[in-house]
This record gives sequence, structure tokens and C-alpha cells, in this order.
Amino acid sequence: MSTSLEQSAPEFAGLRVFAFESRMATETASLIERFGGRATVVPAMREVPLEDNHPAFEFAARLVAGEIDLVIFLTGVGVRELMRVTEIRYPRDQLIKAMTGVATVARGPKPVSALRGFGIEPTITIPEPNTWREILLSVNQLIQLEGKRIAVQEYGVPNRDLIAGLEARGAIVFQVPVYRWALPEERGPLRDAACAIANAECDVLLFTSSAQVTNLVQVAEAAGIGAEMRRRMQDIVVGSIGPVCTQALRGHGIEPDLEPSHPKLGHLVREAAARSAEILRQKRGEVLKIRDLSEITPGGIERSALADHPLMRACRRQPVPYTPIWLMRQAGRYLPQYKRVRDRHPFLEMCQQPELAAEVTMTAFEHLGVDAAIIFADILLPLLPTGVGLKYEGGDGPLIERPIRSASELRHLAEVPPAESLGFVAEAIRIVRQALSNRAPLIGFAGAPFTLASYLVEGGSSRQYQATKTLMYTNPAVWHQMMDLLAGMTEEYLKLQIEAGVDVVQLFDSWVGNLGPDDYRRFVLPYTRRVIASVPDRVPVIHFGTITSTLLELMREAGGEVIGLDWRVDLGTAWQRLGPDVGVQGNLDPVALFADIPEIRRRAREILNGVGGRPGHIFNLGHGILPQTPVDHVRALVDMVHEMSAR
Repeated sequence: MSTSLEQSAPEFAGLRVFAFESRMATETASLIERFGGRATVVPAMREVPLEDNHPAFEFAARLVAGEIDLVIFLTGVGVRELMRVTEIRYPRDQLIKAMTGVATVARGPKPVSALRGFGIEPTITIPEPNTWREILLSVNQLIQLEGKRIAVQEYGVPNRDLIAGLEARGAIVFQVPVYRWALPEERGPLRDAACAIANAECDVLLFTSSAQVTNLVQVAEAAGIGAEMRRRMQDIVVGSIGPVCTQALRGHGIEPDLEPSHPKLGHLVREAAARSAEILRQKRGEVLKIRDLSEITPGGIERSALADHPLMRACRRQPVPYTPIWLMRQAGRYLPQYKRVRDRHPFLEMCQQPELAAEVTMTAFEHLGVDAAIIFADILLPLLPTGVGLKYEGGDGPLIERPIRSASELRHLAEVPPAESLGFVAEAIRIVRQALSNRAPLIGFAGAPFTLASYLVEGGSSRQYQATKTLMYTNPAVWHQMMDLLAGMTEEYLKLQIEAGVDVVQLFDSWVGNLGPDDYRRFVLPYTRRVIASVPDRVPVIHFGTITSTLLELMREAGGEVIGLDWRVDLGTAWQRLGPDVGVQGNLDPVALFADIPEIRRRAREILNGVGGRPGHIFNLGHGILPQTPVDHVRALVDMVHEMSAR
């Protein structure tokens, strides 16, 4: 290569620059070359119009009938495509007249230009960087959203954060898809680009949309080079057009090196040209040092003394000498030692006395020979100081005396930071951390926002979750406000545990399987994703739910290094659906531990055979150990998993 990294000039100076534009491929290549780069521009996606578009026709009918108050346009292509589709049913003049009678929002210059092409001057133009946050802020400043009927022109995939934010402010939202994103019909060039990245034949990558990121990773995974491509990106300059694209990169474990001062292609190319030489000098110099230091992980994150423990390696999908195993509710009523403590102390007292919590945590760990301890606590502890009357009644599970089912009840919910109210959990963690030394990881945990919300609304456990779903469907604003509050509470609770010393966290979404995919996307996913994203990269997240066979891909989208599976799904099939970028945990039926030892062994072997030695599996039950489970069967399971999986 003719370039030199010794000089820092405002041009690429011969660097190999890859971009993934489709409609603007020629212009992008020309721009890169103008700044001295060797351009490779490979289309990563195509826009496929939705011809039989019933939501678009319904939007037009509502608009003409005066049943829409505000329309948000997210793309210029979307404006033109929506007009083209709706003209099938209504004359253009009638649509334009109706459009000029409502408030219109344009996300940036392209939809502004498209609207003006139809003689429509947008009411609100969103400032840079044109993300959903700027849309919410701008619209909320000028319009009272409570009760407003808002149509959102979507592009490719729904912007769930925007929709949730609008509904949280009391708006009634109509989603209007216009086209969807798909892989290019000819995928060879994109596959060749992925191979070039994996083979270190690239210096700079420029992404201008989240779909480009998703499709490149998908093609790389299909070619079996996904992990190597992402590893090589640590040595390459990765440029992102803006926050939405950056979020997509981080969702695939790729950290961008730069965002331009303005989210425009020209700014991205210009600023990448000016900074790439210096970034490469730093990255490629530091990478050599990193590979020689055992204290650093491949991602550049400081390692703990437990970094090479089998459970920690499994979380990172690295080879292990045997499959690690721990068990949900491993400190529970089936253990005689636990029963003796429980007979003397109520459950809540055991949680609130750090010495007792530490004792039962360590007793289970020592007695069973598992590969991790999990702190003794409860997912509902963050609700204790909120004033809802949380009680733990013997045999009936937790009960909420004052459920939250209205806006006024939600306003009275006390917000007390976990650091002020749950210090006993942190103290128990510190005691256990010291007792464990560096023998095994310590797992912390929290309830996911939906599961906490379902307890708050129902007042306890439920079969149908009628009150919860009724609140979601009839008062989405209150629902979103509650989920926003609970997401923040959960973030702080996990932060408290991490700062106290846990090595891994598990997010329990125990009841989310009662929702269908559409409800999960709209009412749950943005908040779960937010919680998981708040956890530091050095702490793996296990994302667990039950009855989630229809939600697996969405749970993967929400995040987590490991997805926990219950016994109702085949582990191998589920892992194939989740993809190679994530580990799995599970998934023996808890009732199987009541069978005889040979049958337990047969079932455990089936699960291990389904894994096929693939790195990234943590053995567990599909839910918690049941109270009457024979202790010797639990110990036998731990031993046989270690024995049968030994490499």
C-alpha cells in the first residue's frame, strides 16, 4: 500500500475505504476518491415497496376523514412512496389538501424537499442529528401530545423508541410502513466485502444506516466469517453517520471510532479522511501491545482474575475445558441447610440481613459444586421502598397491596434510588465476593421492566395477565411511563450490584412469554434493550425468559451475551434461530430432577449432544429448582454435566 501513516493529512492518502451505499453508490465512490481514498462501494440493501399496503390505505382514509392530527415523515423516499401508494385510492389534490390541514413533521432536509415537491410546507423541521430524541423534543415543545392522533411514516423497520416515546406522552400512534429493507438481490459483492474485512484488506469502513450494519453482519455470518470480521474491525477505522447507526454497530459488538459533526455523508467522508491516519496509528500500535498482555481481553477491556473461568469464557463464546453449570434457585427450599435458616427467619429478613443472604448463597455454592454463586435476593426488592405494600406471604409468593393501574396511582409511586434503599444487597455481595475469593464468578440479577410491571399491575402472579394487558392496550401512555420508571430503577439496581462486585448479571423476564411478538416490540423491547445497554461491557448479561419460543429473535435484539432458554424449546434449534453471536443457557426441565439418576443423565446428555461442543453454552435448568427436589439428584446433575462435557 502506498499510504503512509506517518503523516496526519486531511485526506485518506491511499487508504482502502469501504462504504455500503445503494442509491448514492457512484457519488459516494467519487467523494471518497476526491479525498484521496481507494474506494470500494458495495450496496448493502435495497428498498422494497409494499404494494398491498393496507396500513397506508387506512392512513389515507383517516387523513381525508380528518382523523389525523399530525404526520411524522422520516425519509424523503418515504414521502414520495407514500404519496404514490395512497394515490391508488384517492386523488392527489385531495391528499395534499388534507395534508395541509394537519401538522407535519419532517426529519431532516430530504423529507422537507420531498414535501415541498408536493407543495406542502412542513410545520416542524427536526434539527440535527435528526434522531428520534430530537423528534420527540421538537414536537413536544410545540404541540401538546396528550390525545393527539399521530401517523408515523416508517422506513425499513419500525422506530420503536419513537413510538414508545410518543405513546408515553399520551399520543395515539398509527404506524404507516411504506417500504422494507432487504438484502441486495446479488449478494456476492457484499460477501466479498465481508471477506476482505475479515482478511485485513480494508483500512476504513463508512456506515450511513443501521440496515447496512445489519445486512453486512448477516451476510458475514452466513459465510461463517462473522466473528473474524468483527475481530478485524478492531484494527480498522469504523465511521458511523450518527447515533442510530452507532447503536446498531454496538448491538453487534462493534465500537465506532467516529461520528461526524453533522450526520451527512459529505461530513462523514471529510472527517474520516482527516482523522483516519491518526486513528489507525493508535489502533494498530495498541493492538500489538494488547495481544501481548494477559490482563486485557480482545475487546480492550481490563480482565479480572476470573476472566479464564469456564463460565466467564462461555459467556464470551470461547472454548472451555467443560460445560459450566449453575442452577436457578440453587439456594432454595430443597436444601436442608436453607430450610434451617428459613425456619428461623422470614424470607424478607433473610434478604435484608447481609450475613444471612451471604450464608445461604455460599452454602449452596459449596454444597453443590456448581461453577458460580448467585446472590440470594429477589427480583422485586427494588419495589420495597416505592410504597406499594410489597409483602412476601408464606406459600403465596409476593403480593402487592396497592397495585398500580392508573396515572394517579403511578404518580404516587415513591422513587427511592436503590443505592439508598437496597444497600443490604450490596453488602451481601461484598461478603460473598470475599468468601469466594477468585474461585468462581458471582452472579447478580434483577427483574426485567415487564416482569416488574406485571407484578405492580396484577398485585401478584397471574395466569392471563388481564390487568397488565388491559392497561397496555387502553392506556399506553401510563404503561410507557411505568416502564420508563422501572427501566431506570433496574439500571440503578444492577449498577449497585456491579459496583459491589458481581461478575455476571442475569435479567429475569419471567412472565414475558405471555406476550405476542407485536406487543413485545411495542411495549417491552425498548425498555429491556435500554437496561441491558446500561451494563458495562466487562460484565456479561444473561437475558432469561420463559415460554419465549415466539420471542427469541426479539430477545436477541433486546440484547445480552447469553440468552436463557426454558425447557419448552429444543436448545439446538433455538440457538440456530438466535445466531452465532450469542451464547445460550439451559435448559433441563426442573421436573426431570425427580426422575431416577439414569434418566437425568440421559436428558442431560441429549442437551449436551444438541450443543455439539459449540462454545457458548452454560448448563442450567429451564427455570428454578422446585422445593421438593432431591438434593442428591441436583449434585448428581452437576457432576454428570462436568463429566460428560469434559474436552
